[in-house]
Amino acid sequence: MPIDNKRKATPSNFPISGNFIFLIWLLIMLAWSGQSHQSQPYSEFIQQVQSGQVVKATIDNQDIQYELKPTPVAKSNNPAPKKIFVTRKLAEDPELAKILRTHQVEYSVSVPSPLAGIWSILSWVIFPLLFISLWSKFIAPDKQGGMGLLGMGNSNARTYVAGDTGVTFEDVAGVDEAKAELQEIVDFLKHADKYVKLGAKIPKGVLLVGPPGTGKTLLAKAIAGEAGVPFFSISGSEFIEMFVGVGAARVRGLFEQAKQQAPCIVFIDELDALGKSRSSANSPIGGNDEREQTLNQLLSEMDGFAANTGVILLSATNRPEVLDPALLRPGRFDRQIVVDRPDKSGRQAILVVHARNVKMSDDVDLLKLAARTPGFAGADLANLVNEAALLAARHDRESVAMSDFEEAIERILTGLEKKSRVLNDTEKETVAYHEVGHAIVGSLMPGSGSIEKISIVPRGVAALGYTLQLPQEDRFLMVEDELRGQIAMLLGGRSAEELIMGKVSTGASDDIQKATDLADRYVTIYGMSKQLGPMAFDRSASQFLGGWGNPRRPLSPEVESEIDREVKHLIDNAHHIAGAILAHNQQLLKEVAQVLLEREILDGQKLHDYLDRVDKPPLLVTWLQTGEISIDPLSEE
Repeated sequence: MPIDNKRKATPSNFPISGNFIFLIWLLIMLAWSGQSHQSQPYSEFIQQVQSGQVVKATIDNQDIQYELKPTPVAKSNNPAPKKIFVTRKLAEDPELAKILRTHQVEYSVSVPSPLAGIWSILSWVIFPLLFISLWSKFIAPDKQGGMGLLGMGNSNARTYVAGDTGVTFEDVAGVDEAKAELQEIVDFLKHADKYVKLGAKIPKGVLLVGPPGTGKTLLAKAIAGEAGVPFFSISGSEFIEMFVGVGAARVRGLFEQAKQQAPCIVFIDELDALGKSRSSANSPIGGNDEREQTLNQLLSEMDGFAANTGVILLSATNRPEVLDPALLRPGRFDRQIVVDRPDKSGRQAILVVHARNVKMSDDVDLLKLAARTPGFAGADLANLVNEAALLAARHDRESVAMSDFEEAIERILTGLEKKSRVLNDTEKETVAYHEVGHAIVGSLMPGSGSIEKISIVPRGVAALGYTLQLPQEDRFLMVEDELRGQIAMLLGGRSAEELIMGKVSTGASDDIQKATDLADRYVTIYGMSKQLGPMAFDRSASQFLGGWGNPRRPLSPEVESEIDREVKHLIDNAHHIAGAILAHNQQLLKEVAQVLLEREILDGQKLHDYLDRVDKPPLLVTWLQTGEISIDPLSEE
């Protein structure tokens, strides 16, 4: 549970505090405001005297306080309230006493009190005391390094007592290499003597790097739970405010607080919000002074003149490429640990962890689920288990079945079913041929995985149908013929519409976008173009930096034109080969599409039986090897 870090009152600081002075002054001001009277001009006062409205008056050195006659009211037990006014007396008015006597006004002269001068002096003293109390309470820096100003300079870090995060390394799976690296830090915190004897020093900073959802924050909680030391947790965005200097004060406050409880761990999540490269300050739009001052303070705290003995900084980010180089050097972040997406065995271990408290049927095979979820991160697998449990509860089952997990995988990959989105006959037929075209072309492409399901039931935001293709194994590299095969499969749906319907629809827009992006990477990043050769033409770098950065290398107009020609040539060839495959299997295309129109969903062994009948056209092997087509494949029977 979080620790209350507020300091207790001590005899040395409690009797006279900013709150006490402020309370006394507030009471004085309220009393003063309660005794104030309405002010009137001197001419109005003389006119009221002459009209017989004034009962009595009290005259002092500067002011005249007078009372008016009460207004006649109906008979009542409550007397009418007194009407008392104040007016500023003229310097010299010899006729004033005569006027008051003439109109029978009772008047007197007020004798100055001996304490009046003292009260005047005190009034000048109390205002500075009020200002000092407000400054110390709300604005001035506190002893923890904050800036005051209603707490804006406080670090706001959540603090947990030793081992009270509720997470240990047993709750983390699928990242065995990262766990082994971090267990060394835990061992140092528990048994520091054996490291000190050898002259070894624990890393000052450890940076967890990996895609979103891979368990970086979970690992940080596990370290805190295992190490048995205080744990400070804060997000990088919480340091940044609109006032320059607030973030730096929060960094100082955080490290001062951590030093008092050393040895301890300070965890900063989403470090890229705080530690972006300072080189962007030279851009035409200028830099961010507040963020830069905060980063400079963090750099100083991590490796400055003052040593942070016993404070280990642990951070996480999924954008290491934007971090400042000074932040990543040894002495600050001595160790960078990659927390990547898990492999097949890692996914199985993660599913076991998340399925501990889920009642599952005997037919659930976690190894099979791990094989069907390549690319899933830990957060995706946790969501998969939860979605399957929700589906089982929705169908009033007593346990979660394998069918619930399979439906949950489709929900995550393709979205929810939209049965309310009703298609007319022409749209339905177009979608059916489109999806079967994807499946037939994809079944012949190398490294494309297994076609598991075809559906024309709308899902997600805009998908009117989908073809579910699952890889057979984890892949970390792809060769050029597999990339070309992916492009051909993406264009298989449009080719089927052209072949059968004689015209194309808007349904292929997403496929065309993906195919174009893949072809562009094929040429500019992977260097697989025979015309341009193995050179990097990464045009996305300038877009990544918001349009202000420089690309990896300047591109001439001629090179840009050549890149565009190569991309178009690659897509045209893939489009032609997809048309050749479908033309070669046109009868099978029509047969499977008709079955799909009747059943709406085609999967399992029946789908595999159809796809086993797909025949390869003669040009396919040559195109996969060379990427070139010498004749128009659509003219081939």
